[in-house]
Formats: sequence, C-alpha cells, structure tokens
Amino acid sequence: MVRTTETSTANSGEMSADCLFCKIVAGEVPVEMVAESGSAVAFKDIDPKAPVHVLVVPREHHADVSALAGTSPETLADVIALADQVASDLADGQYRLICNVGPKAGQTIFHAHAHVLAGTQLTGF
Repeated sequence: MVRTTETSTANSGEMSADCLFCKIVAGEVPVEMVAESGSAVAFKDIDPKAPVHVLVVPREHHADVSALAGTSPETLADVIALADQVASDLADGQYRLICNVGPKAGQTIFHAHAHVLAGTQLTGF
C-alpha cells in the first residue's frame, strides 16, 4: 500500500488535487487496473498482503467509508459489489473485505477505499 501521513477532511465528492487515489482515478498515476464500474475502480495494491490484494476506490473523493456511507450509500454499495466481482474474477469468490477508518485503524490514504484480500487461507484477524 502506498503510505502517506496526510489527512483530509474533504468529503465533497469532488476530486481532490492532493489525493493519491483521486490522481489514480484521473489516470495521472499508473496502476494495474483490474476492474471498474460507473462509480468505482479496482487496482492491485503495490504492497500486497495476500496473493490477491486489490483496492476498490470510489471515483468521487470521500475521506473514508463512513463519510461515503453518509453521503452516497449507493456508491458504497457499488464499491462492495465491485469488490465481490474482483474476488470472483481473481480468486474463488471467498475474500476478506477491509475498510480502515482513521489513522488509529490503519488508514493511511484519506480517500474511501476497501481492501480485497483473497487467494489463500486467511488466518488471524
């Protein structure tokens, strides 16, 4: 995962010029894209923690999944549906979906996103 210590409180749904994931969505930063929908994109994590480790990111900027759920629950549903599609396409459809909210929970990029982990027997919590 790309690491950053910057925090953002922007939840407008507008693209943020200083947000890494907004730059990825805009095509300004190259990634290995694996799937996309009308409101989300999915790409391989650069520091994978499992054989399949994909980030699913809404196209609109929201600081975290809680903000996304409050302002655009249909987009959050699309993020989860795309995560399920990725797990079906790249693994056996069994996966762990992780959303970190806040720095104490491990969130390092303050644009809502979900981690899809699959492709092996996942242990621990």
